[in-house]
Amino acid sequence: MIDEERVIAVVPARGGSKGVPHKNIVPLGGKPLLAWPIDVARAVGSIDRVIVSTDDDAIAEAAKAHSAEVYRRPARLATDSSLVIDALRDLIATLKAEGEPARVMVLLEATCPFRAVEDVEACLELLVGRDLDSVATFNEAELNPHRAWTIEGGAPAPFIHGADPWQPRQQLPKAYQLNGAVYAFRTDRLPGDTTALVYGKSAAHIIPAERCLDIDTAFDFAIAETLLTRGGNR
Repeated sequence: MIDEERVIAVVPARGGSKGVPHKNIVPLGGKPLLAWPIDVARAVGSIDRVIVSTDDDAIAEAAKAHSAEVYRRPARLATDSSLVIDALRDLIATLKAEGEPARVMVLLEATCPFRAVEDVEACLELLVGRDLDSVATFNEAELNPHRAWTIEGGAPAPFIHGADPWQPRQQLPKAYQLNGAVYAFRTDRLPGDTTALVYGKSAAHIIPAERCLDIDTAFDFAIAETLLTRGGNR
């Protein structure tokens, strides 16, 4: 709990990944990818429950083996076009029907394994301490949008009209990108028509790039293993 409020951590993990089959249980650093967010969540003292939302038997077994609860999501919420927020709404409704009073939820994507315990704690402290609706982690953008281009009819043009892509980096405005490390939000304030997990009164917690590596391909797994071998991550 944090300030007398119960907190639930959710790890969404469907079984139908295409790029890397069963990506969520592929080993990284000697344990399934899924175990990384579970272990972080269990190390955060204010988190009361750790739940994996899945449609897959193998993922469910891996989650239980690492001391997480498992809630089965309907097949219609586990397709390639399904939105995580819809699976969350289904879980929130199920928990409410069971009598769970928690209104604070933390979403931890399995594909972002290097988040730190302090990242989760910082997001929760912002959410509850400032009575916000949502908090998410961001990092400095890999490509500043003022240096992005579009190609129209074969001709390149600045993606942002009027931008000068040739400016020195130091003169460009700061730009940030949303990552999947941590989302903290209040379930009772989640708008019914939104597809976003950053909504209402919100705040950003900035984390370094090495803690928000997103794993989607075999190449990403190789990079992550290299970082672990070199001691760049725990």
